[in-house]
Amino acid sequence: MTTTGRPETKCPTCKKRVIWNSESRWRPFCSERCRLIDLGEWLDESHRINAGAADYSLDLYDREPNN
Repeated sequence: MTTTGRPETKCPTCKKRVIWNSESRWRPFCSERCRLIDLGEWLDESHRINAGAADYSLDLYDREPNN
């Protein structure tokens, strides 16, 4: 929240201030350009969500059917 009482955030791409309201079409981004830059970074795997190690100890295909 700013001193004017309007909620704000920073654009994740360029860090420009963005007012958080329904008129901010690209929120949380400041523009379509910043939104597309971010999408491109996800698509080329520059951004990732760390899921941790996978647990493959349970093999569902080895189980008997419930029939």
